[in-house]
Amino acid sequence: MSDMTFEQMLDASFKTIHTGEVVEGTVIDVKPEEAVLNINYKSDGILTRNEYTNDPGVDLTKVLKVGDTLEVKVIKVNDGEGQVLLTYKRLAADRGSKRLEEAFESQEILKAKVSQVLEGGICVVVEEVRVFIPASLVSDTYEKDLSKYDGQEIEFVITEYNPKKRRFIGNRKVILVARKEEAQKKLLETIKEGDVIEGTIKNVTDFGVFVDLGGMDGLLHISEMSWGRVENPKKNYKTGDKLKVDYALQNNLFDFLGRLMVSANPNIRDGMANVYSGIVIALLLPLFFLLPKRTGIKLKHKIVFGLLIAIMYLSFSNRTLNF
Repeated sequence: MSDMTFEQMLDASFKTIHTGEVVEGTVIDVKPEEAVLNINYKSDGILTRNEYTNDPGVDLTKVLKVGDTLEVKVIKVNDGEGQVLLTYKRLAADRGSKRLEEAFESQEILKAKVSQVLEGGICVVVEEVRVFIPASLVSDTYEKDLSKYDGQEIEFVITEYNPKKRRFIGNRKVILVARKEEAQKKLLETIKEGDVIEGTIKNVTDFGVFVDLGGMDGLLHISEMSWGRVENPKKNYKTGDKLKVDYALQNNLFDFLGRLMVSANPNIRDGMANVYSGIVIALLLPLFFLLPKRTGIKLKHKIVFGLLIAIMYLSFSNRTLNF
C-alpha cells in the first residue's frame, strides 16, 4: 500500500505548470471583471478583464460563458492566495505582433475599430496589439477634431514595426491619397469639354466655391457662377449641397493648387466670347463700308469681305448663346 497521503496523491494527479507556459483552460465561472478557468491544475486559473483585453469597458459576461475553452498563458503560478494568474491578451498580442509583421512587409490594408482618440492621434487594436496612428496620418486633409473617428472602423497600413520597443505605427492618409489619385486619373480620362458633372460643395469662400467632383476638387470661380454680377457666393451656395457644374474649359485647366476649373453655366465662357467678338464685328463692319472711295475698294469687294468675316465668326463660335 502506498505511503502517500490522499492530498499527495491528488497533487500527483495534476500536471505541473510553469510561468510563461501556454495551457488550455475551460471557463467554470465568469463575472464582469474576471473569469475562473479549470486548467487541470490543483488550483484554478484567474483571468482578469485587464488580462483578457485592452478594452477597459468590456464586460466578460458578454464575451465568455461557462464551458468555453481558450488558450491562455501563465503569468504567475501562485499569486499569494494559491491561485494561478492567467493572461489571454498577451498570448493574443504575440500572435498579433506576427500578424502586424506580415502586414508591414506586404503593406496589406488592415481594418480595425478606433479604440481611443488622443490629442496627437488615434489608436486601434489589431489582435490585442495597439497600433497608433498620428493625427497627421489620419486623413489627407488637416483635421483638428478627431473625436468623430471614435468607435469607427477604419482602414490603414503599417508603416513602422518595432516589436522590441512595442512601437507600431499606422497610416490611413496614404490609402486616401492613393484612392484619390486613382479616381482623379479616371475622371480626367473620361471627362470632356461640355460634360455636366454633379458634385458636392465642400467649401464656400468670397471668391468661389470648392466642389468635390468624386475624383478631385473643382473650383467654381465667382466669375463663372452667373451671367450677372454675384456679390456674395455664400448667399447662393452652402456646404453639403449638390451642384451641377460644366466642364467648359479646354486642356484640363487647373488653378495653382491643382483644382479643376469648372463653370456653373455651360455657355458663360464661350457665350461671352461670342458676345465680345460680335460687338467688335458690329463696330468694325460699318466703319469698313464707310471707308472713302479713294481707297479704291469697290462696294462688291466690301460686301464679299463682310460675308467672309461673318462666316469666319460663325465657324469660330462653337456654342449658341441662350438668353
